[in-house]
Amino acid sequence: MKIIKISAIWCPACIITNNALNKLRKIYNFELEELDYDIDDISEYNVGDILPVLVFIKDNKEIDRLIGEKNYKEIEEVLKKYE
Repeated sequence: MKIIKISAIWCPACIITNNALNKLRKIYNFELEELDYDIDDISEYNVGDILPVLVFIKDNKEIDRLIGEKNYKEIEEVLKKYE
């Protein structure tokens, strides 16, 4: 599984979500691609005004998406769903 994280350095919710993702990477096997809202071309991901956005990809298809500040448990629930 791959997670594309779209965030920005000025986003406090992104920092909280980063901490949860770093802990989860030690337990779950997923690739993490990080895109910057202000720099990278994110047009293909249809991102609105709320950050961060976590796009879950499996077999080159989007299977789930989380928007806004998410904690460890909320992200883990999605990971477990697609194990």
